[in-house]
Amino acid sequence: MAEETAVTETAAPAPAEAAAPAPAPSFTPSYGGGFRGRDDRAPREVDGVEKVVHINRCAKVVKGGRRFSFSAFLDSGDAAGKVGWGFGKANEVSDAIKKATEASRKNRFPVNLKDSTIPHEVTGAHGGGFIMLKPATPGTGIIAGGGARAVLEAAGVKDVIGKSLGSSNHANVVKATLAALGALRPADEILRARGKEIKERKAL
Repeated sequence: MAEETAVTETAAPAPAEAAAPAPAPSFTPSYGGGFRGRDDRAPREVDGVEKVVHINRCAKVVKGGRRFSFSAFLDSGDAAGKVGWGFGKANEVSDAIKKATEASRKNRFPVNLKDSTIPHEVTGAHGGGFIMLKPATPGTGIIAGGGARAVLEAAGVKDVIGKSLGSSNHANVVKATLAALGALRPADEILRARGKEIKERKAL
């Protein structure tokens, strides 16, 4: 009996030891690779131009001290006629920017451009912010500052003259600039609205 038990004890662990390490290498790389793949997708989704307009820090006083949180306001575009803005809040700056980036991608809308400038003069307003944009000749560059310049660069405008006529609040300036870009119309659409033929556009 003693010999039989000795045989069974030595024979049983052999398959168990061989089977135990087998699943470990097969499953561990698959899960680890899956998590790494999820983290690596975020940088590949970033396309075009992203401009951080303003980052605000908020401090909350608690019993143990202060707790800081951050909010990020930015705009993004593909530099080819699409632009949008986003706002995000988090306990870390990087997380706030990531949330704002995702929101800006969802808010993107197309803009009517003419070569490297805008087709006509336009004025945009939002809240207390007012901005005027004028087309410019090639080589002029973007004559605008603050949030307006960030929006125009993200939209793909290279030559334009801008002037802020109201509030200097970052959010109002950005949204007023976006409203101005959204009001742009190509020459063909304006001629059709006037009831004129498109061939007359050269005479105008």
